[in-house]
Amino acid sequence: MEETMDRKKKAGPEQMPESQEGAQPAPANTSKPDQPQDMADSLQELEEARAMQEEYLALAQRVQADYDNFRKRNRQVAAESYEDGARAFIKTILPVVDNLERALQVEQDQEDPLYQGVTLVQKQLLDALKARGVTPIDRKGEPFDPKLEDAVAQGSPEEGTPGTVCEVVIKGYQMGENVLRHAMVRVVPDL
Repeated sequence: MEETMDRKKKAGPEQMPESQEGAQPAPANTSKPDQPQDMADSLQELEEARAMQEEYLALAQRVQADYDNFRKRNRQVAAESYEDGARAFIKTILPVVDNLERALQVEQDQEDPLYQGVTLVQKQLLDALKARGVTPIDRKGEPFDPKLEDAVAQGSPEEGTPGTVCEVVIKGYQMGENVLRHAMVRVVPDL
């Protein structure tokens, strides 16, 4: 028995079963791949990817520019809306300013507490309007300007130079360059 074992040990790997003999590693593929063609394909794919990248970058930049313009337009529209609202509100206040002025012209006793109170309210209101950039249009003695004034009556030739404002019937007001209300004036007629 020992002999048989020794024989098996000595036989070792030389006497492998047939099924294992055929399991030798497959020979390496000795044929070289077509490297220049693969390289050309890779370079073409790289160029296509770069072109797509540039296209997407340009698109992203256009979208960013559009968004920036949108924000600027919205800020401008908001500012204009605010100014439009302020002008509309101020126009509603102007008759109050006129009535305060008329009330002060009627009352002659400047020591009267009512007169002093109305004077104080008028001053505060005019200061608030001035702080907002509202100024009166009072061009008495200056040439008539239809952009700032409406002629509601004619004065007499003795009241001044022809074509000039001889009396402001109702003050006009402007806010910056915008006329809120034209002044109503009497104009000396041309001869």
